[in-house]
Amino acid sequence: MWRSHVAGVVNRIDGLVPVVKGNGYGFGRIELARIAAEFSDTVAVGTVHELAGLPDTLHTVVLTPTLHAPNSTAPVLTVGNTTHIDALRGWAGRVLVKLTSSMQRYGRGVELVETARAAGLDVVGVSLHPPLAGSDDDHRREIERTLELVDADLPVWVSHIGPDTAASLPASHTYRVRLGTALWHGDKSFFHLAANVLDIRPVSAGARVGYRQQPVAGDGHLVMIGAGSANGVAPQADGQSPFHFGRERLALHEAPHMHTSMGFVPAGSAVPEIGSWVDLQRPLTVTIVDEYNWQ
Repeated sequence: MWRSHVAGVVNRIDGLVPVVKGNGYGFGRIELARIAAEFSDTVAVGTVHELAGLPDTLHTVVLTPTLHAPNSTAPVLTVGNTTHIDALRGWAGRVLVKLTSSMQRYGRGVELVETARAAGLDVVGVSLHPPLAGSDDDHRREIERTLELVDADLPVWVSHIGPDTAASLPASHTYRVRLGTALWHGDKSFFHLAANVLDIRPVSAGARVGYRQQPVAGDGHLVMIGAGSANGVAPQADGQSPFHFGRERLALHEAPHMHTSMGFVPAGSAVPEIGSWVDLQRPLTVTIVDEYNWQ
């Protein structure tokens, strides 16, 4: 089903560039790049540090500016101000020029295109990155306002728009549409995060346990779960545990640490068995997954 979703998005967007940055949206960057290579010859990564290990068949675009030129001239880099350009002087590669948007993160005016060219860089397009906030129509209007200042012979790379909006952009320019979340996470019902229970031990109220030797809240059982901070596991924003067992939230005795989280089940409540699975409530984009079970 997930593969069908991805194929459906791919078939609806001309000029699609799949984004595989960070942790690969929970699938692992290298694994996701291999999947992307099945339908695209180009992928976008977050930084120059994410280029290693990608399939040799792929062209790569780096979305975040760098202050140090890489050894290779193969990737297309992004520049968003004169400092980024100065850092690449003498580097004989290609760049996208980031134009400013309402997000106010990277980017300057269209004059940056000529600045990059004057520094000897091969400008292969401009990049526009509207914010997540707002509707597709808001993003389209912002893109259209900027297009009035961009030469028609420069491809325009855009983010955060859907297939219908991409198809409605003015025919005056050509476009490459970067997609990450909408492509890989379009229907979250396909995904289920879980973690293994590795150990169980009874414990009495007041006993001091764990890395921080905090007292246990009451009689019950400690549950050692095989996922911790090394996997990106942390308490929810409201401080609650991200784990669930039997449709009940499984309390944490202390914050997750490295490869283990220590849960607590009070006496009288159902206790999971060693080897069983507990559900994990975390965004995939910040979770390092150890094993994948494709069904």
